[in-house]
Amino acid sequence: MEKILVVGATGAGKSTLARAVGERLGVPYHEMDTLYFTGPDWTVNEALTDDVLRLTSEPRWIIDSIGSPEVRDLLWEKADTVLWLDYARRVIMPRVLRRSLRRTVTRERIFGGNRETWAGWLSREHPAWWAWSQHAGRRSEIERRIREPRFAPLAAHRFARPDDTAAWLATLG
Repeated sequence: MEKILVVGATGAGKSTLARAVGERLGVPYHEMDTLYFTGPDWTVNEALTDDVLRLTSEPRWIIDSIGSPEVRDLLWEKADTVLWLDYARRVIMPRVLRRSLRRTVTRERIFGGNRETWAGWLSREHPAWWAWSQHAGRRSEIERRIREPRFAPLAAHRFARPDDTAAWLATLG
């Protein structure tokens, strides 16, 4: 495990797991949302592909994302391991709702200095809406990718419950 993708639905805990695995294995962790959003008003990084190419050319890395469409294949082709948080909606929705509520109330700055807002809750781009609407599609895409012959060399670990993930993480020492 040197080049690791942590994948799953919004709110599954990808960043938390990626950070923990990175610390335990001494693998540099890169947050995809920070790479993707680089400025105010959710400005998208125009150099994303170049940045991801640079990061994935390193001998060791961990990224917390299936990858945005423009870098998805690149990430999957360069990875040697996929950690899939395949949690049910009943697990992820309370998580994403608590996180978004906390971020909105505290006006916490996130990617590119942006903040979640009360008005943002009405948008289909809001994490809560996104997590709900994209859950089934994301699960199907990850499953399809793991079964694709070109990604057969990947070591894939699929976790259906947070307890399974925690037990596996404990084995990393």
